Amino acid sequence: MLHIATDTFAARGYNNASLAEIADRVGLTQAGVLHYFRSKALLLTSVLELRDEADIEQLGTERPQGLEFLRHLVATARRNAEREGIVRLYTVLSAESVTDAHPAQAYFRDRYAGLRAFVTDAVIEACGADEETRPAAQNAANAIIAVMDGLQVQWLLAPDNVDMVASTDLVITSLLAHLAPERFSATT
Repeated sequence: MLHIATDTFAARGYNNASLAEIADRVGLTQAGVLHYFRSKALLLTSVLELRDEADIEQLGTERPQGLEFLRHLVATARRNAEREGIVRLYTVLSAESVTDAHPAQAYFRDRYAGLRAFVTDAVIEACGADEETRPAAQNAANAIIAVMDGLQVQWLLAPDNVDMVASTDLVITSLLAHLAPERFSATT
C-alpha cells in the first residue's frame, strides 16, 4: 500500500491524489485504507518515513563524517538518478509543503534543518576548520542542498541533459576549494 501511495503522491502531489484512487489500486475501499492509516495525512507521513528508512539503510550503521559525508551526497545523487519515482515524490511534496497547513510542512522543515546541520558539520570537518568558520560552512551547506534539490527538478524535466552526479561533485569540490584552498585545489 505504501508503494502505491508513493507512486500516486509522486504523480499527482498530495492535494491532487485521492484516497479513492489509492484504495482502488490497492484493491481496498477507502474505509479499508483508513483502517491502516487514520487519514490521508498519516498515509503521507508514512510514505515519507518509508523513503527516509530506505536512505538510512543505505548509510549502514554509522553516518559518515566530514569528507566521507560529502562523498555520500554525491553517491546519493547517483542513486537518485536510478529512482525517478522517489525523486519525483520528494520534489513534488517538498514544493507543496510550503503552502499553508500542508501536512508535510513540519516534516520538510525538520528534514532541512537536520540536513543543513549535517552538511555544515561535514564541511567544517572536511576543511579542518573551527567554529569561527561556521557561517561560511552554513552558506556552503545551503548551496549544496539547493543545488541538489534544483538538479532534481531539472533532471525530472530533462534527464538526458542533466548530470546530477557530475554537477553535485563539481559544486562540492568547488566550495571546498574556495573554503580551504590549502587542503583542496581546483584539480583534486
